[in-house]
Amino acid sequence: MNSAETMKTADSVITATYKRFPVVFSKGRGATLWDPEGRAFLDFVAGIAVCNLGHSHPGVARAVAEQAKNLLHVSNLYYTVPQTRLAAWLVGNSFADRVFFCNSGAEANEAAIKLCRKYFSDKGQPQRFKIIAMERSFHGRTMAALSATGQDKIKKGFSPVLAGFDFVPFNDIQALKAKVDAETAAVLLEPIQGEGGIRCPSPGYLEAVRELCDATGMLMVFDEVQTGMGRTGKLFAYEHFNMVPDIMTLAKALGNGLPIGAMLAKEGVAEAFGAGAHATTFGGTPIVTAAALAVVTTMEQERIVEKCRVTGAYFKGRLAVLAKQHAIVEDVRGEGLLLGMKLKGDGDAVVKTCMEKGFLINCIQGNILRFSPPLIIQEKEIDSLVVCLDEILGTIS
Repeated sequence: MNSAETMKTADSVITATYKRFPVVFSKGRGATLWDPEGRAFLDFVAGIAVCNLGHSHPGVARAVAEQAKNLLHVSNLYYTVPQTRLAAWLVGNSFADRVFFCNSGAEANEAAIKLCRKYFSDKGQPQRFKIIAMERSFHGRTMAALSATGQDKIKKGFSPVLAGFDFVPFNDIQALKAKVDAETAAVLLEPIQGEGGIRCPSPGYLEAVRELCDATGMLMVFDEVQTGMGRTGKLFAYEHFNMVPDIMTLAKALGNGLPIGAMLAKEGVAEAFGAGAHATTFGGTPIVTAAALAVVTTMEQERIVEKCRVTGAYFKGRLAVLAKQHAIVEDVRGEGLLLGMKLKGDGDAVVKTCMEKGFLINCIQGNILRFSPPLIIQEKEIDSLVVCLDEILGTIS
């Protein structure tokens, strides 16, 4: 099928839950995607911070092919080698002692929410069930994750959402302290708000949240679905700060495109998930964990996190120069290769024009251009996008 035929058929048979761009992709290598007609696009979206190693990474492809020859699925009634090896790697490279595998970030956050409630129930404090989340946060589209998301537009049409979630502004420790009561179980937050606008924490804020949790007995839950796996220039974003959470959720880049999620927790918290407390049929199948093992092995061997830190600083510097040259740019923010450029006007037209010129970026919150390219992106590829942005911004400044 050519692009026109594919789009026409898709629009007639797939639910209209996505406002798709008028482009079809049939092939990818590294940071480049091609449509069926052979047009190339430099990808600064990476499947929304998923394809950290780029498209069709040969090591991941080999791992999937080899595993597919041997074993695809047996369920979590049994042990498998790839799942065990991946869990051991995650524990060995994080604060956590235990891992629960699932299929997506939303499912990982659902597991975290359930674990918080089960933890306090087991402690004889079932009245502590509330979770404080942040305004403008995003935690997923399932009902509990949706209920924990601090954006009304995401919840529109799905009321009543689940009870037990309070919201406070991100970066406001006093507002958080004022919201804590005898029913509060945990604080759930992204160390850098992704969908909320690439909003970074103020110096000392996350450390203050940790201190508050320790003082009140609350659990601290980090949603690192978007920030984890090297995206910010550290393996996990919490490593930028002088603290660790009690629970952390991962997904997106862990499988470099295959559906996998993970919830990590300290031993004293994770023990609340005994046999039968939570489950998933497809979580951590041999094929997705084999792919994830290839991802983490490649990241170590090729020093991907360190490269992200250097390339991210270069990219942010180039964007900062644009900000000085164009009055329409209000701010440049972010860490590593999770960067945002806030405009004083609508950003959708910039995204559209970039795509017409062969560059994929996206816009969040109406006026913030988000850049989350593969972590293997090259400086010359960044330079080509900057030239494109310079031309576009020059027409609207």
